Amino acid sequence: MSEIQRPGALYQQVAAAIREAILTGEFAPGSLLPSEAQLMARYGVSRPTVRNAIAALRAEGLIDVRHGKGSFVRSSGQPVLTVERRIGRTVEGKFVMPNGNVWQEAEEPSTYRTHTTKDTGRLLQLDEEEALFGCDRLLVDPDTGTRAMHRILIPFETAEAVPLLGKEPCKPPAAIYWVLTQAGHKLSWTETVRARMPLPDERIVLQLPDATPILHLARLTHGTGDRPLILEELRIGADRAELAYRITADKQPV
Repeated sequence: MSEIQRPGALYQQVAAAIREAILTGEFAPGSLLPSEAQLMARYGVSRPTVRNAIAALRAEGLIDVRHGKGSFVRSSGQPVLTVERRIGRTVEGKFVMPNGNVWQEAEEPSTYRTHTTKDTGRLLQLDEEEALFGCDRLLVDPDTGTRAMHRILIPFETAEAVPLLGKEPCKPPAAIYWVLTQAGHKLSWTETVRARMPLPDERIVLQLPDATPILHLARLTHGTGDRPLILEELRIGADRAELAYRITADKQPV
């Protein structure tokens, strides 16, 4: 039995002892933790104390509780999927997405009409409650099972200037870029990435373990005059994916 002599509530002392065993490698990443009964015997505490300690470590993201199987140490290894965020073009001028052949649609895309929020309006340089076409896709990587939520938002102003986008807002991004260039736009892109905790529906759809943040990407497609034309959002589990960018040096104005 390991003697608990740290200050604080008893369950916090047990959590600290288990945490130390995880960080020192006694409980290896991906391994099954001892059962509740074994932990009770090891630390000389009650079942509620062990359960509270496990709950605390679960909230920290150190362990993953799988119903009917037990508590497992979370892996701290490399993400299973690298998502390339660069955009390429063929000799014919069409656009190519490096990960375009990786993702499969897990279900039929959803097309709808919506309005700008404070955040999407700021990015699109529009007021709140401006009309948008929206398209939501649930994507899956068949090799790793990684899920991603992809959204395209097209302002009515853009759709009026390029009517095909209003008729078919659920075209793949590369196809939308092509349509915009055919309408005379010279395109450029900006993208931001932030990490945040998922909303309940995002956690369910992305099948995330407890205490797992998501990566939230916002990509703006700019047209002639640097005007934002469309907004794309990609949400993916930070435990599953990493992002890769190709960086080139901009020419400085003379």
